[in-house]
Amino acid sequence: MTAAKHLDSTAGDSVDRVAHALADSTRRSILRLVRDADIAAGDIAAEFPRISRPAVSQHLRVLRDAGLVDIRTAGKHRFYLANASGLVEIRQYLDEMWADNLQRLKLAAERTEWPDRARRTNQTPSKKRAPRGAPRRRGAAQP
Repeated sequence: MTAAKHLDSTAGDSVDRVAHALADSTRRSILRLVRDADIAAGDIAAEFPRISRPAVSQHLRVLRDAGLVDIRTAGKHRFYLANASGLVEIRQYLDEMWADNLQRLKLAAERTEWPDRARRTNQTPSKKRAPRGAPRRRGAAQP
């Protein structure tokens, strides 16, 4: 495997891990919860009373493995804080996909718009069309 392919592969793996982590609504809620302040795992679990503590721990592990949270330990406590840099690669991927689609949309719009403009500017005054939406006058004398 070439170095370039390996880099693409590892970047793709990272995007996959982040996308998987963000696909679950509970993990997205946890990420929002720890966005601005580090919070102890027990306090995070308390925010989700319908989910067992081991399940919350598993969600936190998925977020950690995806690089979306950092962990700080203090004694027996583990504090979690969102790591925005974990979103960089997926953001780049989405921006790239969006930019490609916008470029295709721009080209498609130009293909349909520019020929119409060319036809309108090449018309002789006697064949000039009324603006769109204007009522057409049939058989009436032109001023």
